[in-house]
Amino acid sequence: MKRIDLNCDMGELPQAIADGTQEALMPSFTSINIACGGHAGDAQTMQTTIEQALRWNLSIGAHPGYPDRANFGRAELSLSPEAIADSVYQQVRALAEIAARNHVSLTHVKPHGALYNQAVNNRQLANAIATGVAKWKTDIVLVGLAGSPMLDVFREAGFPVAAEAFADRRYEPDATLRSRKHEDALIHDPAEAGRQALSIVEQGIVVTRDGSKVTVSAQTICIHGDTPGAVQIAATVAQTLRQADIRLAPLSP
Repeated sequence: MKRIDLNCDMGELPQAIADGTQEALMPSFTSINIACGGHAGDAQTMQTTIEQALRWNLSIGAHPGYPDRANFGRAELSLSPEAIADSVYQQVRALAEIAARNHVSLTHVKPHGALYNQAVNNRQLANAIATGVAKWKTDIVLVGLAGSPMLDVFREAGFPVAAEAFADRRYEPDATLRSRKHEDALIHDPAEAGRQALSIVEQGIVVTRDGSKVTVSAQTICIHGDTPGAVQIAATVAQTLRQADIRLAPLSP
């Protein structure tokens, strides 16, 4: 039986935590990535999100981003490798300490936003991320874009890795994600997102925005919690995969 992890970025939107939207997403996932003080998140949102995740038996990971709350970590910054490594370390450690107080360990680290996207093809930046996490520990999964050089850098740094694909994002012909600057970057139709996720798991293929096909071999698939209609998108993706006899299971180091 084929298996896949479904992950979601959480702890980013206080309103979604307060109104129940965040926890409504959780039944559809096996792993979550919690914002830990860079682009979003604070001690209270981290604590609450961990409590919710434990209720749903979800694997918990850190989601460090550029320390740029004004732009939600989605603007490209020019920071030194040392500054990036230190920021990543501080963010991951902050979440790990709160997790430890809840008697749970982190299983993975997934960079956020522009930090993630820039590191896809920037080996120096990817290495800075790995260096920051390594200040904390190395027996933890680092998540990166499927087929990208960033995964090679993470492996070379001694980390187990997980290749990630996306159910709710469109792809370019070079297997990178279509920039959010374009109106068609996001997939809003739950059925379309379900079909894309199923194609990734069963065939390792994504149909790009121009109709071409690219290979995308992944161990985890992301659905963004801040995508409009995310609750329905996530539920449809999970149901589509389960109906195809695909086992949903979290990552492990």
